[in-house]
Amino acid sequence: MTDRTGGNVTAIIPVAGLGTRLRPHTLTRPKVLLHVAGKPILAHILDELTAVGIHRVVLVVGYLGDQVREWVGQRYPDLEAAFVDQGDPLGNGHAVYVAREHFGVGPVLILFGDTIVRAHLPDLLARAESAAGVKVVDDPRRFGVAELDAPGYVIRLVEKPEVPPSNLAVIGLYLIRNAPLLRESLERMVRENRQQRGEYWLVDALQLMLDAGERMRPFAITHWYDCGTIEALLRANRELLTLDDPPAPLLPDAVLVPPVAVSPEAQVTRSVVGPYVSVGPGARISGAVVRDSIVHPGATIEEAVVTGTVVGEGARIGSVS
Repeated sequence: MTDRTGGNVTAIIPVAGLGTRLRPHTLTRPKVLLHVAGKPILAHILDELTAVGIHRVVLVVGYLGDQVREWVGQRYPDLEAAFVDQGDPLGNGHAVYVAREHFGVGPVLILFGDTIVRAHLPDLLARAESAAGVKVVDDPRRFGVAELDAPGYVIRLVEKPEVPPSNLAVIGLYLIRNAPLLRESLERMVRENRQQRGEYWLVDALQLMLDAGERMRPFAITHWYDCGTIEALLRANRELLTLDDPPAPLLPDAVLVPPVAVSPEAQVTRSVVGPYVSVGPGARISGAVVRDSIVHPGATIEEAVVTGTVVGEGARIGSVS
């Protein structure tokens, strides 16, 4: 029986994206360090991995990569973390390609740094065959899509097809049992310049694996949160706070309306905060009403009503002294 823990697994996490759809917040802070539901996006991912014993992690960095290195080193000092610079941002397949030297002898788990997936990882790790995380979606043309054969194996992966072969979107979570074949397929993808729209897509390398005989099953995902736009970030914040329902602190001079995530290092006075609000450490909220918003570390909101807003790190809303 396959080990249900992650002790021999290497996790590959591409985090080099520019985050252009999240500007201006990503002009000074990498996308994966933006907050959602009480902590950075990357913290949600790494906490899931360490909870199942995965401690060998390769982060493919690029834009503002030094911030990612510093944050991981401070927040996860016991993590066996390696950092690989992607160089030119040539797609998610290229990001995994540049990390290939770090594949271990065990399985490879691939997760994308702008997507939070809540899955039962012990069940995934217990699988003897490779697996692709999938979710039924209404419009699969917007995603990579998996096609299955009659026995239920993945036989084809296609990115954003005009005519989808199924309604199963692949959501950026893959367990690959045959790491040497993955490496060989990534190298072939680059060697043969298999690009689409100027990028190397991971599904093309995985298709080469399938064509070479790799057996891959779908793995159903129920909770999947894309964090690539402001709207998606706020939606993820609402849904994760509802799902986790973190305990709200008791504040003597404020009203918190759950679900909320308020850092103990934040200052909230004479205010009503919530529902669906995340407040980072060092933030200050005074004389305000804040709903459905993300307040990043060091931000200030004074004498204002804020709804449906991402307040950037160190930003100020309200009175100007």
